[in-house]
Amino acid sequence: MTRTPAHRSIDKAFTLVEILIVVVILGIVAAIVVPSFANATEPARQSIFVTNMKSFAEAVLLHEVRNGSFPADGSSGILPPDLDELINPDEWERITPIGGVWDTEDVGSDYGVGIHFDGSGETRDIAYMTEIDELFDDGDLGTGLFQNTEADRYYLILQGN
Repeated sequence: MTRTPAHRSIDKAFTLVEILIVVVILGIVAAIVVPSFANATEPARQSIFVTNMKSFAEAVLLHEVRNGSFPADGSSGILPPDLDELINPDEWERITPIGGVWDTEDVGSDYGVGIHFDGSGETRDIAYMTEIDELFDDGDLGTGLFQNTEADRYYLILQGN
């Protein structure tokens, strides 16, 4: 009996059982791998937050050097007009990588660039923000460069010239 091309392709095809076995194995591998990636996202968010905050602080300091003063204090989540040439408004006005919105603030004789947890996105507790502080400096939200200045507000303190 001579086989036609259609019969030869059937001999080489995978059976339904073989396909199901491969799908089950891939499911098991995914179940093992996905949780490890889920745990890695929080440190990545924290790192992105710290990087963004440092970039924004550098822009504020550049403004201070050029103009002799810090920008006018802005409303939470709204880029101060003095910074619109130094910071992309789209980056400033969206929710930060860890929740909350960006903010600037007069802090005594100094100036702060930071985060205000105003209900936008997730609100972080003191323990979480202490982890952020450890990425900046001393891990104490009452001292150092990164401080909790009032409820739900955390700022990187910048000192003028």
